[in-house]
Amino acid sequence: MKVCIIGCGAIGGLYGAHLARLDDVEVWAFDLAREHVDAINENGLRLTGLSDFTATVHARTEVSDIPECEFGIIATKTMFTRSAMESVAPIFRDGAVCSVQNGIGNEEIVAEYAPRVIQGTIFPAGHITAPGVVNHDAGGKTWIGPFATNPATMDEVEQLADALNRSGMECLAMEDARGAQWTKLIFNSASNAMGALTRLPHGVACDQDGVRKVMSVLVGEGMAVADALGITLDSDPEALIDYGREKAYYHPPSMLQDVMAERLTEVDALNGGIARLGRELGIPCPMNEACAAIIKGLEASWSLEYPEH
Repeated sequence: MKVCIIGCGAIGGLYGAHLARLDDVEVWAFDLAREHVDAINENGLRLTGLSDFTATVHARTEVSDIPECEFGIIATKTMFTRSAMESVAPIFRDGAVCSVQNGIGNEEIVAEYAPRVIQGTIFPAGHITAPGVVNHDAGGKTWIGPFATNPATMDEVEQLADALNRSGMECLAMEDARGAQWTKLIFNSASNAMGALTRLPHGVACDQDGVRKVMSVLVGEGMAVADALGITLDSDPEALIDYGREKAYYHPPSMLQDVMAERLTEVDALNGGIARLGRELGIPCPMNEACAAIIKGLEASWSLEYPEH
């Protein structure tokens, strides 16, 4: 089996390195970070933290250097989904691409460029510590299933799930993965937004009474939208927030990492996505609307130049 990781950063690196340990899986990676790609090719892809090993991954910055693959796993930030899929489409002329990205709206874009699509939801977390090195911060399950538009077959879903399970990444193959995706989406809309706005890691933010109350309001809005869509959540997002506090107290959510580095965030696919669907369904989501607007304002502040007086 040939698998291409599209965006071999913190999350893509976790999946790519684990899969590369299997004798029957050949892992390629497409990434634009030249220094990171060179380090992977020279020294292997190194995982530290919860995992501690180095794996052989064939990393490339040019799509033309990558053979056609049966499977793809896209792990780019949401704002780069379209440009990434435009680039790698030739690799998957007869392949299935699985999104393990945050938020909603990614699979719809992937379906424009891939013949078959797998919807994915993940809880493992990590961050890059050096070129070619990813720290495995937190574990957790992966849920995958056929996406409604251009769905992969269940045989393909189960084949990818089997490889992930054998590699050490626990994965559940499901006929309908929307419940898992929306549970993670609602959890993220609270954890990421509050981390970005307070600059506090998840557990510390939870211990601030006022912040935790805002998280609950965000969760309530997201659950109302999911209910209107007819989606049954696979677990309670409130319980997940508390579980995250216990297991990853000092973990900085990805949106907080983006804010600290003054990078564009994924808020449009998280709080912004919930708010957009809420408007379409006639369900008020004022807290998600506010968080999205304020975080977009933060992004605008990074390029602001004050006139001289």
